[in-house]
Amino acid sequence: MKELQERIIRDGRALSETVLKVDAFLNHQVDAELTMKIGQAFADLFRSEKVTKVLTVEASGIHFALATAYALGVPFVYAKKKKAVTLSDDVYSAPVYSFTRKENYQISIAKQYLSAEERVLIVDDFLATGAALVGLTQIVADAGAHLVGVGAVVEKSFQEGRGLLEKAGVRVESLARIKSMKPGEIHFVETTPVHTS
Repeated sequence: MKELQERIIRDGRALSETVLKVDAFLNHQVDAELTMKIGQAFADLFRSEKVTKVLTVEASGIHFALATAYALGVPFVYAKKKKAVTLSDDVYSAPVYSFTRKENYQISIAKQYLSAEERVLIVDDFLATGAALVGLTQIVADAGAHLVGVGAVVEKSFQEGRGLLEKAGVRVESLARIKSMKPGEIHFVETTPVHTS
């Protein structure tokens, strides 16, 4: 997605060879118009799959899942990282390690919101190590639902996430694939290097 790549160059910052800061427009302050275009892009990529539900994990994936679900005309559900008193014990859950927060947690979805009849599209902001997305795929499998694929807004292609998902037979579609990066420079997959300073 050319517009997304341009925003990453203009407003994102590679803090290191593994950390990309995009909080000015994607995951702290959010560009609502760009978010809706991202949702439409995922809807266009997966429309033929007859998706019945979009799935994500709180919190940074929620607005992208909402935009995608809206474009597809289906509901979305997000996995919770902490169990609320309103969440019953009747849940699907999976362990996840957060690369950015350096902590382990359990993600959970109430069983009433994910049935075996669903055709599920997982959407998230980043695909890097793949831990959160692998956890979500486990929940879809536990529910007996059909996973049509994973949509990642930004993929760090130099990390193992895509490989883990594809090895499991999961279709992966990313809107911006980063081949490598370092402060001042970002290389996208199948493009020439772009200098950011």
